[in-house]
Amino acid sequence: MSESVNWYWNRLKCMSHQEVLYRIEQAVFTRSQSLGLFRNGNLPLSDSSFKTEHSIDTCHDRVLIEDYVKEADRVLAGRLDIFNLLDKEYSFKDDWNRDPLKGIDAPLNFGKTLNYRDDSIVGDIKYLWEPNRHLHLVTIAQAYYLTNEQRYIDALEVQLNSWFDNCPYLLGPNWTSSLELAIRLINWSVVWQLIGGNESALFTGGDGEKLLERWHGSIHQHISFIKGHLSKYSSANNHLIGELAGLYVATTVWPYWSDCKKVQKKSMVMLEEQALLQNEIDGVNKEQAISYQQFVLDFLIISGLTARNNGQEFSTEYWKRIESMMGFLASIMDVGGNVPMIGDADDGYVVRLSQESDWCPYRSLLATGAILFNRGDFKYKAGRLDDKTRWLLGNEADFQYEKINVLSNSPVKRAFSSSGYYILGSDFEKNTEIKLIVDAGPLGYQSIAAHGHADALSFTLNLGGHEFLIDPGTYAYHTQKQWRDYFRGTSAHNTICIDGVDQSTSGGNFMWLRKANARCEHWDTNEFVDQFSGVHDGYMCLDDPVVHQRGLYLDKNERKIRVKDFIACKKWHQVEGFWHFSEACEVKNQGDGSLEILNDTHKMYMRMIGNRDIQYHLVRGDKKLPAGWVSRRYDIKEPCYTVIWHAQISKDSTFVTEIVCL
Repeated sequence: MSESVNWYWNRLKCMSHQEVLYRIEQAVFTRSQSLGLFRNGNLPLSDSSFKTEHSIDTCHDRVLIEDYVKEADRVLAGRLDIFNLLDKEYSFKDDWNRDPLKGIDAPLNFGKTLNYRDDSIVGDIKYLWEPNRHLHLVTIAQAYYLTNEQRYIDALEVQLNSWFDNCPYLLGPNWTSSLELAIRLINWSVVWQLIGGNESALFTGGDGEKLLERWHGSIHQHISFIKGHLSKYSSANNHLIGELAGLYVATTVWPYWSDCKKVQKKSMVMLEEQALLQNEIDGVNKEQAISYQQFVLDFLIISGLTARNNGQEFSTEYWKRIESMMGFLASIMDVGGNVPMIGDADDGYVVRLSQESDWCPYRSLLATGAILFNRGDFKYKAGRLDDKTRWLLGNEADFQYEKINVLSNSPVKRAFSSSGYYILGSDFEKNTEIKLIVDAGPLGYQSIAAHGHADALSFTLNLGGHEFLIDPGTYAYHTQKQWRDYFRGTSAHNTICIDGVDQSTSGGNFMWLRKANARCEHWDTNEFVDQFSGVHDGYMCLDDPVVHQRGLYLDKNERKIRVKDFIACKKWHQVEGFWHFSEACEVKNQGDGSLEILNDTHKMYMRMIGNRDIQYHLVRGDKKLPAGWVSRRYDIKEPCYTVIWHAQISKDSTFVTEIVCL
């Protein structure tokens, strides 16, 4: 069976009967459109007399104008940062359908029949799509708003016309994914408001009037496309939230067509439903991927502010869910501002409003949340007010932020029982902080669990705001299968692997067929001790079923952690344990069965107790295994230390590791 056929077969197995029928309907609709039917070729006339308020609040008092001018001028010079391509030369006249990494031009075939997963046709689709999200157009518009210089308007005219010329309706790679269209619409809406809307200097004269007509037409086409291709059923994850946010923002900012009111109302209702459905009441996004938590939060916040600024309002429950999602981020962030890289990450942003060199998306969200919810603990974790928050909330943001009383000693939420995350630690928010985050939750969301990793009972450990035991990240998506499989697999996490297989079985780059079920069996915390015990069934599928149970015990006075791994089995099995350390760590094998790990001024020791025949194997940057890698950004990886130990067992066995935190 070919790889493509195998993928479709696996995908089919993840679908309900209702979804199969929906997919058939979509296939018929797509086929009809490819033959020229139902294309909405005759665009309805737009009535731009409707006046709407900004979905963001424009500001200029506290931002450094030179930061935005410098970045906008770099874009005007044809230079972009696209994942690992820094300061890449990019032609805004004819590169819109080209993968800038491999130089492959995707064909202008009917978009919904174009296989964007095939890198021989489109290259790495992530690289192709990124500039087409038009985040950089917002930077140009910000520079115009701050300086009123005509060259920025001229640049917008060139790029928009070029995009319309090169990306005709329904054709090519930029008409394949509804999520990409939705992100583009949201960025267009920000540009639109920054330049002054219909009254902008961009639309003066005959050429300007033509551009206005083209832009209106493309906006309506984007709305029509997304409406007809919503990500439903097993695909209803962050994609559906983004698509609904794009529809809601677009029909609110541009309510120029007869169907806009209906689409606006329906998308608002559906977006609220999905916000509550896809995010647990404890504040964790069900995709079990921290990077996607910030991605989804941006969609929800931008939509909420758009509604609020235009006389509408999402429910109290909607805003409470946003607040609890921010609360989760605040809880898992250590005293140094580090957030673990659990689950998939692709450097995806809905908008890029800040040009600050030290900007952090998680701290930024907490700064925004501090103002929205008057939370002193969020303000403390944010550290300072950032430019993105200023652009979202306006010139009053600084005044509102300064009024909030900082709460540095507020209690950290420790247990997220609905989602399976538990935090063990001591001395929170001090330079002696211990923060251990263990994962005993679901693999991911829906039947495909697209962005989850096979990381049951894995944990991360930070000391004094420095990372020691880490989740190594993601690195690859659609291409480089070896690395995609590795970074999402069990051996890339701080847990136990049995017989060299993953806890869960992959059916494709964004699909899991068999999923390990993890759960917490015991959790307790007091002034002196934190205790956790959990178990998963990921290896019950083996010919001789295996159970992995892990216990964690933190003695706060002694600053010692005991990790107890119990493996239940009846026959011979190969057991491997993995410890992945931050690239900032130096790891030394002491030769006596113990390890010394140093990160800046903090140090820890690790040793196995009662298993003298087991030896540690240090790996760093090994491409063959693979092992010893960390990926902080999409398509970028660097060597780090991974420690591996092996054992052969034929009966119930216990392995104990002691960690001393200095």
